[in-house]
Amino acid sequence: MKRQRLTREQSKDQTRERLLDAAQATFMKKGFVATSVEDIAAAAGYTRGAFYSNFRSKTELFLELLGRDHEAMQAGLHAIFENAASREEMEARVLRYYSSLHRENKCFLLWAEAKLLAVRDGRFRSRFNAFMHEKIEQLSAYVREFSERVGTPISMPPEQFAIGLIGLCDGVQFFYAVDPQNVPSEMAEKVLAGFFSRVVFGRDA
Repeated sequence: MKRQRLTREQSKDQTRERLLDAAQATFMKKGFVATSVEDIAAAAGYTRGAFYSNFRSKTELFLELLGRDHEAMQAGLHAIFENAASREEMEARVLRYYSSLHRENKCFLLWAEAKLLAVRDGRFRSRFNAFMHEKIEQLSAYVREFSERVGTPISMPPEQFAIGLIGLCDGVQFFYAVDPQNVPSEMAEKVLAGFFSRVVFGRDA
């Protein structure tokens, strides 16, 4: 069967995705600072020129990677609200989503790299903070919607809750990533499930 020839736009999109995938793998292996543009281009099978035809800088690519992962996470959160689910079903969806997040979030190291870079690099910090503010606002909106849909008031402002939830998930995933013997998947799930049961759903267990 004859292969369909890609249009110029399709070819450019394919190149861009390959560069993003190569950068993600290389950043997670070597770290952002130690990875060069040449490393990314070579891993994707392209030249340095191909990189700069698609991205102005390594930082721009990094932020796009974070945005791509954020969109995937947003899709997971949005699925919680699909259909006219009952309170029980929505609570079950929340527990399924967050209790498995420490295993499913393959880009955890990217976010850790970004936070370290934001501490050390003022220019990156301003762009990263703008991105994080948007992320917190979106999560806060989901918190409000969940509270309204299930009829359970949240014990703190949604923005504060969103920051606390992000911090909790990041912390649990960190322990699971660096010390899985003492913080195995089962314990991580119990911590997250316990938080939602008590703090969000208002249960004793």
